[in-house]
Amino acid sequence: MATDRASADAARAPTATGPAAVAEAFRNGPVYVDPRAADQLSPAQAAALTDKIKAADRPLFIAVLPAAPEFPSGTVLSDLRTRTGVTGLYAVRLGDRFNAGADSAVLSQQAVRNLVDAVRTPPGVAAATQLDDFADQALRQMSGAAPASWGAGGAQGGGDMNTGALITFGAVLTAGAAGAYTVIRRNRRRKEAEERAALDALRVVVDEDITAYGEELDRLDFHPAEKGANDVMRADYERSLDFYDRAKSLMASAARPADVRQVTQALADGRFSLAVLDARRSGRSLPERRPPCFFDPRHGPATADRSWTPAGGVPREVPVCAADAARLDDGRDPMARTVDTEKGRRPYWEAGPVYGPWAGGYFAGGLLPGLLVGTVLGGMLASPAYAAEYGGGEFTGGDYSGADYDSSGFDGDDWGGSGGGGDFGGGDFGGGGF
Repeated sequence: MATDRASADAARAPTATGPAAVAEAFRNGPVYVDPRAADQLSPAQAAALTDKIKAADRPLFIAVLPAAPEFPSGTVLSDLRTRTGVTGLYAVRLGDRFNAGADSAVLSQQAVRNLVDAVRTPPGVAAATQLDDFADQALRQMSGAAPASWGAGGAQGGGDMNTGALITFGAVLTAGAAGAYTVIRRNRRRKEAEERAALDALRVVVDEDITAYGEELDRLDFHPAEKGANDVMRADYERSLDFYDRAKSLMASAARPADVRQVTQALADGRFSLAVLDARRSGRSLPERRPPCFFDPRHGPATADRSWTPAGGVPREVPVCAADAARLDDGRDPMARTVDTEKGRRPYWEAGPVYGPWAGGYFAGGLLPGLLVGTVLGGMLASPAYAAEYGGGEFTGGDYSGADYDSSGFDGDDWGGSGGGGDFGGGDFGGGGF
């Protein structure tokens, strides 16, 4: 009853309107429907959406607003984020247009862009369908916990437990202790066995990466005393060697699948140092620090972004090396990194959650969920099982931060409209569009 009452209250918009009213409603629940936009989302639909978000325990805020002067499309996202003051993902249906923005700790800029693009297609979709689809996809990808102010939805008012009940409870607890210990020990052994198997599978892939990195060092053939070498080049080379040694050392001491993330992060750092050194030797401009090539991190730092659509998924921008960019431009398939699966060699994004830590080290900072949304690995990374077994869920969210946040992911000047389109920058509350 308490949950139903909370859902109904959250679905009912107060009489007051404007950003302040929305922010006040967001402190009590995840969904706000302005009275002037009530025809877009019924109370029952708003309540169902509220229940879904609360059940997922994620800081997702959704507002259905009219195209009105107090909600300017260019600032409404940042206004709501500032007034609410809670780290999270904010989505707005503004008239018949849609946009979203997020703190990077909750969802990356690329992930927000991909999700927004996905629900803007097909054009003219009903608000209830669009918002429900967005919530389904976002809740699987985003990190963080719901604000405590939303409440647990449990029964109120309790009452004291009588003495007889306490005695009965104690007897049951004592009788079940031995059985519970047996179950816990069996589960612990199962988890340890699964982690060993996962680490063994990862070791094969990471050893291949380390070997490939060593071969890159050899091909570079840099000698600190060679003609034209200077102290800056020698420092680049030393960093490249240090990252090589660090990767080998970390892999040798890895005890859990999650430990592999540090290894691949060291390899990504090392490959960037090699790219910088190569540019200095060739007299070229120094490369921008970018993620590795999405299709195979062994290709080195990305040089461009290209649109790519996984099987059964939606298009998204991914960072790619020059060679894969040329292949995609020519209509050919990229050179994907494949790994062993039960169905044979498959691209890593079509493999199981065991490869999550491996990919997470290469694509750190919350970038990975956006790149993998709609893929097999992407769906698994968002599951509670991945967080428990393979070291996921390291991002925060849902905490109160006031107006102290990076606003770059919450701007919006191109909302796409019922005709679709629009390129919302997403991410850290900035650059983008309705």
